[in-house]
Amino acid sequence: MMIANSNRLTIGVVIPTYCAAHHLEYCLPQVLASPLKPSVLIVDSSSKDNTVDLAQKMGAETLVIPQKEFNHGATRELARKHINTDIVVMMTQDAYPESSDFLQHLVTPLSEGKASVSYARQVPRKGADFFEAFPRQFNYPDKSQIRSIEDLETYGSYTFFCSNSCTAWFNAALDEIGGFFPTLVSEEHFAAAQLLEKGHRIAYVAESVVYHSHRYSLLQEFQRYFDIGYARRLYIKKGKELFFHSRQDKKHGSQLVKAMLKELKAKKPLAIPYAILQIAAKYFGYKIGTIGPKLPVKIARLLSGQNYYWSSIYNNK
Repeated sequence: MMIANSNRLTIGVVIPTYCAAHHLEYCLPQVLASPLKPSVLIVDSSSKDNTVDLAQKMGAETLVIPQKEFNHGATRELARKHINTDIVVMMTQDAYPESSDFLQHLVTPLSEGKASVSYARQVPRKGADFFEAFPRQFNYPDKSQIRSIEDLETYGSYTFFCSNSCTAWFNAALDEIGGFFPTLVSEEHFAAAQLLEKGHRIAYVAESVVYHSHRYSLLQEFQRYFDIGYARRLYIKKGKELFFHSRQDKKHGSQLVKAMLKELKAKKPLAIPYAILQIAAKYFGYKIGTIGPKLPVKIARLLSGQNYYWSSIYNNK
């Protein structure tokens, strides 16, 4: 992919943080070294360490909010309006760019008019084991791609897949859909779905690389997928059916499971029982999450992996 001249477009990078001092030395330098010279905004949820001071010393603007006001969607909406650039790149504190040209690659589909949102390739962090690395290798291949709403029957909800660990958005496109709305998780999927519904396209940019992966316990996997199911069910209550209506909704997940078990059978057969337990944790977490809004708040909070949400100003259940 050719790197476009993006000098005519203003570019901002937003990174929500909480106690992220140990991440900033790996996350910020390549962002600040980008030839595009983006504005960089750290939105901090009242960290207890020196995150804010360190970010300021490194050259980033900082905005501090009370922890009870953090929300995956609402905080990013606040940030994109504050930074007010043509393109806003959402990142997470634990996403480490591979090189300073990651940003140029990432925004190219936007600056060339090929898409309104684009997301980077995530590769496993160094030392990642099989269960941490395989999903990254499967979901983030080495070939770039552009998808539209016309691909819904082929990919199901994967059509809208992206990750705000490193995703670029046209601010004007987000304005069309009212921006990010308050949600438990998955704010980027909901925004991407709404954009594609309006005829926009999403680009996966394999040339833009960040190191980002996590090793989750079985309980954490259950909680993550509970949160996803819960958020999607609330999305339906807003009148949005995209994540559930397609016959192909389960296709991508089934392909991942089959590929993972095939890989394990060939290379790590003794790990197959654990893989089955992990699959079950995700499946039941998601299924229970889809009925989560009907559960008492105390139960939902117990099953969720996002403890901050239930005592935040955005939990109005």
